[in-house]
Amino acid sequence: MESLRIGCGYDVHAFVSGRDLYLGGARIDFRFGLAGHSDADVLVHAIIDALAGASGLPDIGRLFPDDDDRYRNISSIRLLENVKNQMDEIGAVIINIDSVVVCQEPKIAPHIDEMRRVMAGALGIDGTMIGIKGTSTEGLGFTGRSEGVAAYAVALVRVCRKQG
Repeated sequence: MESLRIGCGYDVHAFVSGRDLYLGGARIDFRFGLAGHSDADVLVHAIIDALAGASGLPDIGRLFPDDDDRYRNISSIRLLENVKNQMDEIGAVIINIDSVVVCQEPKIAPHIDEMRRVMAGALGIDGTMIGIKGTSTEGLGFTGRSEGVAAYAVALVRVCRKQG
């Protein structure tokens, strides 16, 4: 039976010194990175949860537990590829992904094309199927104080569960 399903994802990570900043799989030249077990790519993590939710897969915390050393400092793009492989196994096809990165800094717009290119490559889809927007909170909250980054994502997926 085929169905269209929507999934949503949200993630947040605090800024820390001494790490590279990755957003959407793109390395961004910035004075801080993000704290986390993996590379802490908040955008990819939100997208993973959106895709997993739409596909009926477990959430990112159950798929890639932060107490499992296999995922320590791993590229979140590798995790995204893993989720895509699991989606392929059950016949889940990505129709569209849309996302918002929330931070006061760095500016997101100059990096959108690279983020879209990297994530589309990992997912085996056309980059036009991935929407990425940046917004600030006008100085309000932890993102407005430049303490970290948040990301929201939604995904539309067609699921045709393979008989096994």
